[in-house]
Amino acid sequence: MAKAVFHKGQRVFVRPVGTWAAIERVNPQWVKGVEEPLRVTYEVGLGRDFQAHELAAEERDAAKPDLIATENWRILRAVNRLSADSRDPRHPHPGTFPVVVTDEKDWGGWRVPMAEYDRDPARIEHQARVMANAQRLMRVARELTEFATDHPHETPAQLQDLAAQAEMVLAAIYKDNTASRSDAVLAAE
Repeated sequence: MAKAVFHKGQRVFVRPVGTWAAIERVNPQWVKGVEEPLRVTYEVGLGRDFQAHELAAEERDAAKPDLIATENWRILRAVNRLSADSRDPRHPHPGTFPVVVTDEKDWGGWRVPMAEYDRDPARIEHQARVMANAQRLMRVARELTEFATDHPHETPAQLQDLAAQAEMVLAAIYKDNTASRSDAVLAAE
């Protein structure tokens, strides 16, 4: 008796061929009077059917980096050459605007349109500082929730409440099912 180990559309490594492929069809071999198939083979589009021992599933959770721990967002100043208002000495940083970068190559990240920066530079500078430090705040929130979970009897009640709020904020960020509940709690405060 055999059961299907893989499903249609699943990405697998085909050991005899040494390549990755998607399972196109699951082929059970039935025998009359038996409730389960005797053998199950898998068609992956490589010319023959393969058995389960010849295939290996793709590991989804293997070595996924923790973005909170690995990312380091920072503010990079970009030159604002096109606007005469940006050279105004009342600007927080005349002639530049903030860019929150999220990678080492100063490539990805958040950029603000020049017109929006010129309209309210102090607000944009504040938003840039908040975004650049968001990862650090998420680390603090995660550590707080882990501490409260690991030491429930030693954590004061006020700290337990803060840990619960931090957990709801993290759930809202990660789009967990409790996100709608956290939005309601945060809106009530």
